[in-house]
Amino acid sequence: MSEITTLIAESAARLFAGEVDKPLLDAAEAGTFPTALWTAVAAAGLPDALCLESEGLWPNWEAGAAVLVEAGRAAAPVPLAETMIARWLLAHAGVHPPDGPLSIAPTRRQGDALTLAAAGGGWTASGRLLEVAGAWHAAGLVSVVAAGGDAHLVLLAGEDLERVRRAALSGEAHADLLLSGRRAMVAPLPAGLGADVLWRAGALARSLQMAGALQRVLAIATGYAQERVQFGRPIGKFQAVQQALARLAQETAAAQAAAISAARAASQGEARFAVAAAKLRTGEAAGIAAGIAHQVLGAIGFTHEHVLHHLTRRLWTWREEFGRESDWARSLGALAAATGGDGLWPLLADD
Repeated sequence: MSEITTLIAESAARLFAGEVDKPLLDAAEAGTFPTALWTAVAAAGLPDALCLESEGLWPNWEAGAAVLVEAGRAAAPVPLAETMIARWLLAHAGVHPPDGPLSIAPTRRQGDALTLAAAGGGWTASGRLLEVAGAWHAAGLVSVVAAGGDAHLVLLAGEDLERVRRAALSGEAHADLLLSGRRAMVAPLPAGLGADVLWRAGALARSLQMAGALQRVLAIATGYAQERVQFGRPIGKFQAVQQALARLAQETAAAQAAAISAARAASQGEARFAVAAAKLRTGEAAGIAAGIAHQVLGAIGFTHEHVLHHLTRRLWTWREEFGRESDWARSLGALAAATGGDGLWPLLADD
């Protein structure tokens, strides 16, 4: 980790530690957008982390990782990952982004559809996008749409979005978006980027957030095991609990390694293999680790008063967004098959 990345991580950690607490998480789940948190995040420049000292086309995912791991650790209830990705793409396309939080829609969910039509020297967008993360409070939406044989970057202003609120398992406010001839700002997708750029960028962002959340879950579970006394001694002294915590630590370390490795690779290129592996591995870790943590804490971990459920419900939500493990397993298989036997080892070693 470079010196600048370390400073970003420390700054983000201090910000989230000072701004995010249990009452704020509860209020966000009840529908109140954490304006003060977002103001602090924006003032610190975190939404532009991917643009910081980025070389050429590819974003600075190492700086982005420093922010998103800490955001995941805090379960920060703002669409920071989506805004970072949207602002990076808009900057490369020369489009000025709206102020405030942004959302992205890769239109890969079954039933999603977004089309463009030329109208009066401009463009309009129509279609529907389902359960879009962060869209309920978003000041704008960024998508990538094919039209006329080319991929276009599309920006829709918040006032042009017809929204139906959807509460995710995490408690965060998602939305179905219904569009009918809505005006859209359209720009060519920067050369060198594929039409699935939002899908892959979102998957990497969620991998990093899950890596951070897993670190916090591990800390909560190990701390509880040292404090909770049963049969005259802390439950962390029992071999069965120790084995469970060791597995939790193993899954957390594997997720962290996969996500950070993919972030480094993605700062230099598409990193399709590394991103697919990261989303697959962190998703698997999320399911295993959440189960172990709730077993260790028992009933108290399921209560509304405890913070654990805010993290585990996000883990369960994030593993579903931007592709499930099965989706990315198929992607890995297709990449390996296309590379062939002679190319598989270089593919693994390079990413």
